[in-house]
Amino acid sequence: MHRRSPTATVCLYATLVLGALVMLAPLAWMLLTSLKTYPEILRNPPAWLPAKPQWENYRTVWEGFAYYRFFLNSVFVAVMVIAGTLLTCCPAAYAFAYYDVRHKELIFGALLCTLMLPAQVTVIPLFKAFAAIHWVNTYLPLIVPAWLGGNVFGIFLLRQFFRTIPRSFIEAARLDGASEWTILWRLVVPMSLPAVLTVVIFTFLWSWNDLFNPLVYLQSESLVTLPVGLLYFIARAEQLTGGSLGSTPWHLVMTLATVMVVPVIVLFAFVQRRFVEGVAATGVKG
Repeated sequence: MHRRSPTATVCLYATLVLGALVMLAPLAWMLLTSLKTYPEILRNPPAWLPAKPQWENYRTVWEGFAYYRFFLNSVFVAVMVIAGTLLTCCPAAYAFAYYDVRHKELIFGALLCTLMLPAQVTVIPLFKAFAAIHWVNTYLPLIVPAWLGGNVFGIFLLRQFFRTIPRSFIEAARLDGASEWTILWRLVVPMSLPAVLTVVIFTFLWSWNDLFNPLVYLQSESLVTLPVGLLYFIARAEQLTGGSLGSTPWHLVMTLATVMVVPVIVLFAFVQRRFVEGVAATGVKG
């Protein structure tokens, strides 16, 4: 095997470390800003480290913001969207990967074309449709599309991975009398665990960070998710300081943003470990 020279190895790792630092810099700035006072964030030139960490910022945010309620709303929507995505994208991807029907590629191409439609183009007809059936100000407009195969990217990603599984496995299962549903959920999906977990990660991040759809369809404050709740917090954050700052207390906004990011980091770290295990245990060469 070709071995990389020590100089090339050092350059490679130095580049990777530099890239990691660049990617982590905004996250570090957000975390450090959450521990500063308001005068410190206005200092010019800005200082990276706070003079004295203000841990009470987190208590101020926790006591003055309904984080627990908005967090549960976001978790409920994300879990339902992930469940709907897996239950619809997996069968659709399986059909596109293994069923030989007329015009299959044409249908698949037309499906991919929907990815080029921005959400702003369809928001008005969708809103009118959901309003006509009285779904506005409920979670249904956020959840139901996922249960109807609305995640086209998930279908595409799973279909591409399913196609790497040898057809001989599928044919052998059919000869043994397994139904298509059994083949999908007990053979294909376990063998495609890395792709499935990737879809779960992307779906969770999209749902967790989605601001546009909750802002359009949810009107009651008790129903809104964390991104919309953050807007409410920015609008009312000055009340937490008694109006003494004269403007938005961005140190408290960064505190709330940090709290919002923590569940994402924890979940990603957990799924990343499972992802590596899935590659090592169930990887199949096409």
